[in-house]
Amino acid sequence: MTESTTVTWLTQEAHDRLSAELQQLTTVGRRDIAEKIESARSEGDLKENGGYHAAREEQAKQEARIQQLQQILRNAVVGAAPPDDGVVEPGMVVTASVAGDRMTFLIGSREVADGTDIEVFSEKSPLGAAIIGRSAGEETSYEAPNGRTIPVVIHEAKPFQS
Repeated sequence: MTESTTVTWLTQEAHDRLSAELQQLTTVGRRDIAEKIESARSEGDLKENGGYHAAREEQAKQEARIQQLQQILRNAVVGAAPPDDGVVEPGMVVTASVAGDRMTFLIGSREVADGTDIEVFSEKSPLGAAIIGRSAGEETSYEAPNGRTIPVVIHEAKPFQS
């Protein structure tokens, strides 16, 4: 993997769910879209055919999701949650004070937390990059996109449990 490749930590459950979605989209999903396009195409003039254009737009969104899933699964690290050692790393739920506000969030991929309401920050985000490798009790800061320096105090880091 190259340095620019994003590795995604996934539980086995999340990996299985994403694999099943990819399988459905590349088989039944593609067939359904092709049938919609063909049906709309048979209606005549494509320039003014709203059904045709809607089906093509749906196809483009579906293909984008297929590519996204393929990239996630290709670069996934599947396995048990990270060790419960209090060190912030992908797959950990972190409780921290960020700019004075206490927050609890997951460091990692939104795909892991699908079906939960926990906020997710990528390890490559400014906040994520600032706290990766740090432990409870440590203080750090990061520069927000607007140029402000945001102080962070880490209170706890525990493995995510889906």
